[in-house]
Amino acid sequence: MEPPRGFLASVWRFFYFLPFFLGLLILGIVKGALLCPLIFLIMTTGNSAIILGLWPAHAIWTYYCIARAKQLGCILKFVLCIGISFILVLWPPVGILASVLGGAGYGFFSPVIATFDAVGEGKTNVFFHCFWDGTWDTIKGSFTVVRDFNDVAFHSYFSVMSDLRLQDPPNGKPHELRLFDVLAAIIVGVIGVIVDLPMITLIALCKSPYMLLKGWNRLVHDLIGREGPFLETACVPFAGLAIILWPAAVAGSVVASILSSFFLGGYAAVVTYQESSIQKGLAYIIASLSIFDEYSNDVLDLPAGSCFPRPQYRMEESVHSSALSRPASFNKEKHDLKKTLSKTMSFKNKILEYKPIKLLEQLFIECKSHGETLVTQGVITTNDIEEAKSKKDGSGIISVGLPAYCILQALLRSIKANSDGLLLSDGTEITSTNKPKDTFFEWFLDPLLIIKDQIKCENLSEEEENYLCKLVLLVGDSERVSDIDAGLVPQNERRRAEICAFARRLQGITKSISRYPTFRRRFDGLVKTLYEGLEKKMGVNLSANGPRSTQRSITGRSLGRLFTQKSFGRRTNKGSDQEEEKSNVNSHQMHEHNEMLIP
Repeated sequence: MEPPRGFLASVWRFFYFLPFFLGLLILGIVKGALLCPLIFLIMTTGNSAIILGLWPAHAIWTYYCIARAKQLGCILKFVLCIGISFILVLWPPVGILASVLGGAGYGFFSPVIATFDAVGEGKTNVFFHCFWDGTWDTIKGSFTVVRDFNDVAFHSYFSVMSDLRLQDPPNGKPHELRLFDVLAAIIVGVIGVIVDLPMITLIALCKSPYMLLKGWNRLVHDLIGREGPFLETACVPFAGLAIILWPAAVAGSVVASILSSFFLGGYAAVVTYQESSIQKGLAYIIASLSIFDEYSNDVLDLPAGSCFPRPQYRMEESVHSSALSRPASFNKEKHDLKKTLSKTMSFKNKILEYKPIKLLEQLFIECKSHGETLVTQGVITTNDIEEAKSKKDGSGIISVGLPAYCILQALLRSIKANSDGLLLSDGTEITSTNKPKDTFFEWFLDPLLIIKDQIKCENLSEEEENYLCKLVLLVGDSERVSDIDAGLVPQNERRRAEICAFARRLQGITKSISRYPTFRRRFDGLVKTLYEGLEKKMGVNLSANGPRSTQRSITGRSLGRLFTQKSFGRRTNKGSDQEEEKSNVNSHQMHEHNEMLIP
């Protein structure tokens, strides 16, 4: 939709739209007021029950993992146990308070936003969706939040602490505290908070009126001229809401600045300890004021620079410090470019950016596809699915091996296509231009791209690729890993060690991905799908048969043939050989099936 031309047309469009905006706002507020108590009750009760119910287990397991950690020294363990005690005491009230605020905010604002979104471009039956959207979806979303929070508290936390307990110390030497530097760091950290708290609060309060007026001026100007956030019709309601709520955003930024002063000032303790110098810590306290002042100037498009000095607080100036002290002309050009882009950018011409949640969904789509194939071929057995379904998953073949195997297939696909990024099975290519900007996502993508380049440099043969795929999938099952055709195992020990290192790194990254809040919920759906697929393949009800169904599976030699010739894409030149092998495998499976059904 093109914006109106001329002042009168813009004013008429504004008054024409205003009644619709107010009507949607009132409807959204009514829906939020009705749903807020229910959503508040669900999220507060659910999350509070999880926090209080798991608190004893969290406390015991935390102390145990710290005491048994190999990479921590005795003094460091003692100090951590003291410090973690305060965190454990504060966790229940802080967690419950966050659940209260989160439940109230989600229950009220989710229906309001959904009401405005119901009248976006391309929507049909707008009148119905204005009343329905944000009601049942918000209720289901509240249960999903509680479920994901339970997965993080019950699965992810214990997994992270187990890694802390089992990891070996770097270079064989555990970390230890330098007591004198710790005492100096505490003193400097307290001084940093005492200095930065009033100064940063004063800076934020002085700049808040300018932020309020500048924001209102820009939003009203864009509203009249249909520019910026008002250019797209779908964004007009949200931009109008931004005008009303802009004072709250300014107040929130001031509060956030005050809270950040504790971290900025407290970081002086870290600098003091790392540099083993009280002088460097005190220099950082002064430099932190300059850093905050320059950052706020950059956000508000004020002239670059700061009235505060910035002394050097590191032994060697880092790249980041030199970037912050660039010339004012460079910063001015950057501001002018940002202004130009903010006025001309439109949702219709922007680069498509993929979200981490979408990539996680694509990962599970590939897991389902490969998992059903491996179940049909007998590589994933009944015992593997039973363990995953019972939450034990002792071998980790489904919870870690299968996702790692799918990631490896994407890496190999990207290498063969000579892609600069990561090529997914649906043809989507994740590159530096469209990858999610979330730092959390980059922790996983960047190591995968590094592994991809390393595998590409190794120029693995087809047999070595198959060997790597088997190592990645059959994680933790030494018996099945040892049962492998000699033709796949590299004879060169150095080559074999490199392939094993690739497998361990992929499994480690996948294990970290499995701690993502939504992973466990989607993983349970994947296990259910594989379980149903196995029941359909065997033609029996595995739940009714119980443990008897886990007594037999494909034999070791058949498993090796399946890995070699079918599971990992090893091709034969003669079609008749493939048909004969397929017939032999099917006959073998039917024979075992008949044996299982014999009383």
